[in-house]
Amino acid sequence: MIYLILLAVLLVIVYLMNIPAFGKAPEGKRLERIKKSKLYKNGKFQNISHTPPVAEGYSTIKVTYDFILGKKHPLLRPLKNIPSICTDLKSMPKDQDTFVWLGHSSYYLQTDGVSFLIDPVLSLYGSPFKYFNKAFKGSDIFKPEDIPDLDYLVITHDHFDHLDYPTVKSVRDRTGVAIVPLGAGAHLERWGYSAENLIEEEWGTETLLKNNLKITFTPARHFSGRKIKQNNTLWTSYVLETPTKKIFLGGDSGYDAHFKMIGEQFGPFDYAVLENGQYDEAWRYIHALPEDVIQAAIDLKAENIIPVHSSKFALALHPWNEPLQKITGLGKEKGLSILTPMIGEVVNMNGSHHQFKEWWEE
Repeated sequence: MIYLILLAVLLVIVYLMNIPAFGKAPEGKRLERIKKSKLYKNGKFQNISHTPPVAEGYSTIKVTYDFILGKKHPLLRPLKNIPSICTDLKSMPKDQDTFVWLGHSSYYLQTDGVSFLIDPVLSLYGSPFKYFNKAFKGSDIFKPEDIPDLDYLVITHDHFDHLDYPTVKSVRDRTGVAIVPLGAGAHLERWGYSAENLIEEEWGTETLLKNNLKITFTPARHFSGRKIKQNNTLWTSYVLETPTKKIFLGGDSGYDAHFKMIGEQFGPFDYAVLENGQYDEAWRYIHALPEDVIQAAIDLKAENIIPVHSSKFALALHPWNEPLQKITGLGKEKGLSILTPMIGEVVNMNGSHHQFKEWWEE
């Protein structure tokens, strides 16, 4: 009887791992290209520095237990709706240089007449299954159908809270080109994107875009994977250079020397969009703590910092508003410009005096 139960469980797992939301592992010519990469060793992509999943002094079993069964903070999720503004993205003039945060790590960016959508997760759940990891009320005002025609869809890595199957599939016919790290193109091709419309590269690659813009794939310290096997696709940050400004698109990353390297090679930056949230001391190698985000911004020589990766999903055990409380407090101590728009609030990227209220304290 036990063998029948195990067989049934195995069949269910195999079935679930093959539903479209889980994407597709690299194979064929893509896999051969991956194997030739200097970043790919021992059957998986590697970080620059040794990066264990949990920091020294912590146990994976204990961390998992605390996350699933441990006592939760009463403000793990907000008690009221997240303040937000339902901006009509489709009516925004294309010649305006603007940034609009869509919640978590998703944002819409226009600069120099070119539009970008970064890491969009606009379904109601940050997971492959409905009713699991539900978005906070008020943070889910934007839907995939609200997204205008795009010049570029940009993905930093293939985790479910950055690469959302329903959203990416929905915007496919309104997307000119998708920019993804090496290996992640397999997911998009399964979802109907053509190989000709993919820019799929590894760290150090520069690519020219429309209107004399340039994007460079730069390092991050993280990991990848949508199924049981991890790190078979690359994770990345990006440097976006335009005729008028430089923007760092961070993606998930623990702190490491790569921030200083990027700052010295490409900085100073007019804007740095940095992940600040869903962290834990045990995960500091793969998710930066607020003080690490501040140091990363200094290393990057960033004039303005836009913190993301918070205020939509509870993927860690800290209070939902702690990331913004800490990053703004630390930013004031260092004299840094920390921009904290509400979800949907338009940031004028050509402005010099940005002011936003502390909406997370309301």
